[in-house]
Amino acid sequence: MTNNYELYKVFYWAAKTGSLTQAANALFLTQPSVSHAIKQLEESFGLTLFYRNSKGVSLTQEGALLYSYIEQSQILISLAEKKMAELKNLDTGVLRIGGSDSLFKHYLLPYIEGFHHRYPDVGIQLLHGTTPEIMGYLKEGKIDLGVARMPIVDSHIEVREGIQLQDCFVAGCAYADLKDKVIPLAELLEHPLVLFSRNSRARMAITELFQEYGYELKPEIEVGSVDLLIELARKGLGVSYVAREFVSKELEEGSLFEIRLDVELPPSQVGIMNMRNMPLTSAAQKFIEEFR
Repeated sequence: MTNNYELYKVFYWAAKTGSLTQAANALFLTQPSVSHAIKQLEESFGLTLFYRNSKGVSLTQEGALLYSYIEQSQILISLAEKKMAELKNLDTGVLRIGGSDSLFKHYLLPYIEGFHHRYPDVGIQLLHGTTPEIMGYLKEGKIDLGVARMPIVDSHIEVREGIQLQDCFVAGCAYADLKDKVIPLAELLEHPLVLFSRNSRARMAITELFQEYGYELKPEIEVGSVDLLIELARKGLGVSYVAREFVSKELEEGSLFEIRLDVELPPSQVGIMNMRNMPLTSAAQKFIEEFR
């Protein structure tokens, strides 16, 4: 018996073409090399696989049986090679990305749209979640890439920096008395606050900032959607904390205004994550290249 795949490949082409010369040409080998490979295979089985005829070679009964199996394996290998080429050329495959609703809508959408136009045969799967959930999805192999606010500290995850976001407090016309004023944090806390849920990065960041100044945040409303956060501020149900980039339209049209504080709110960085020391799919690699 032999585990040498090359011998089976020579056998396949000799049987398929019925000619040692044609098999040699197909495999870019010399005819003596083909003859030697077939002899090795016959010796390993202790069986004669070919007999010579006037046109070249024909399979013996034993050779025909072996060919019925080898032919199937060659077809599968050819299909596998074709599939790998398609994946490499992005003619097929799936791109799986995890992130928050707000980052998908206000940040990633143009990249996803452009990628889809360039590679329409690659499927796209978007999985929503908080930063801890997205990191979990990466480790479980449910997604190829994750997008979240930094910092992201995990030795198993590699992070590339994306855009920078500037968070701010915004309100609607119900709080017009706060417009064009610079107010201290203590005064801000006298108004109802609408914030993201506790396990979101944005909520953690603003909570830590207020704690540094000795204040505790106690929102009246907590939400998990940036769209709802914006709409509640527009309706006058409270003062919302949101990335300025996500409310540019509302600020421009005047349905919301930014509340200026006597302290500076630090910017935050968005990062794109993948598992460290794990090969990326062709689709994920191409997306990262275009993401930059």
